[in-house]
Amino acid sequence: MASFLTDEALIKQYLPEQPNQCFETLYNRYVNKVYRHCLSMTKDEESAHDYTHDIFIKMFKKLDTFHERSSFSTWLYSIAYNYCSDQLRLAKRLNFSPLDDEYDTPSSESYEAQAKEQSLQLLNQVMEQLPEKEQKILKLKYEQGLRIDEIAQLYNISESSVKMRLKRSREKVHQLCAYYHSL
Repeated sequence: MASFLTDEALIKQYLPEQPNQCFETLYNRYVNKVYRHCLSMTKDEESAHDYTHDIFIKMFKKLDTFHERSSFSTWLYSIAYNYCSDQLRLAKRLNFSPLDDEYDTPSSESYEAQAKEQSLQLLNQVMEQLPEKEQKILKLKYEQGLRIDEIAQLYNISESSVKMRLKRSREKVHQLCAYYHSL
C-alpha cells in the first residue's frame, strides 16, 4: 500500500499512473506539518489554512519537477517557506491589516505578559535589522525547528557552515538587544 512507501518511492510509483493516490497520501502525511509551519509564520489560523491549501496545489503542480536533490519533506518545506514569505512580503507591501485589530480595546495584562510582549517586540525589531539571509537561517532553526542537517541540505552548504552562520547571527542579535536595552 502507498502509505508504507517512502515519499520518494511513492512519487516514482504512483505519480505517473495514479496521481490522485499519490497526492492524497502525501497530503495526509504532511498537511498538519505544513499548516503548523504556515501558522508559525502568519500567526493567523485563517491565513494558515488558506496558505496550506495553496501550497499543496502548488506542490502537486510541481511534483513532476521533484528530482530527489533533497528529501521530499525538505523540498515541500522550501515551497511552503517561500510561499508564506512571499505572501507576508506582499501583505506588508500593501500595508494590509485586519480591521478588527484597529478596534480592539486593550485588556488588562499582567506585568509579566507585558514584559514578555516588550521582549518579543524588541526581538522583532532587532531581527528586522539583520540581513535577510541571517533572518531566514535563524527562523528556520528557532521558529520552524529545522535541524542543522536539514538547513544545510536546504541551502546546499555544510553543517559546520550552518552552525557558524547561526552562531554569528545569534551574536548579532545579542549585541543589538544589549544596545537597545542600554538606551
